[in-house]
Amino acid sequence: MQKISRRDFLKSLGIGTAGVALFEGASAAPALAKENLPDFKLGPFKLKRTKETASVCAYCGCGCGIIVYSENNKVVFIEGDPDNPINEGALCPKGTTISDVSSFVDKKSHQRVPNRQRVTEVLYRAPGGSNWEVKDWDWAISEIAKRVKKTRDESFEEKDEQGVTVNRTQAIAHLGSATIDNEENYLMLKLMRSLGVINLDHCARL
Repeated sequence: MQKISRRDFLKSLGIGTAGVALFEGASAAPALAKENLPDFKLGPFKLKRTKETASVCAYCGCGCGIIVYSENNKVVFIEGDPDNPINEGALCPKGTTISDVSSFVDKKSHQRVPNRQRVTEVLYRAPGGSNWEVKDWDWAISEIAKRVKKTRDESFEEKDEQGVTVNRTQAIAHLGSATIDNEENYLMLKLMRSLGVINLDHCARL
């Protein structure tokens, strides 16, 4: 009995599979003749009237490029940007559904409707409270600034236990965002450094 190596076996298996596929395709060709195919009529191209905008995916820190299609200032479709060197047009499952952040396709009407779960207002819950209050941005920004200053003033260290100058606060931490670009993250990092914040990280590392 002639011995056959694993490599030769896989070669023979591949050739045999290809031969069977070609034979089946040739025998099925008459059934796929043009006169046997249904007469499909294509409808209007849905993205014809949309505006294309190149952007970056707002999820992880990879920076994949996306093309946003919008109509009447509403996002209607998302696809990967083939000119982006990072993803070359491909998108992960999260990136593919990024358009659902602001709206999603209703199952009954098959039309895009606003995503009711998206938070569009400033919500504030007081310490010990159970209800959310709607606040405006002026109040929120002012309140955040006051609380940051208060926390920094109360926890700022000029020198450590060994007498080394550190000028830091360990009561504040900063988590970078993948939904903004590198320049904005850089400015946020410079702001945190100027406050003496040393607990710095980024969401893409979690």
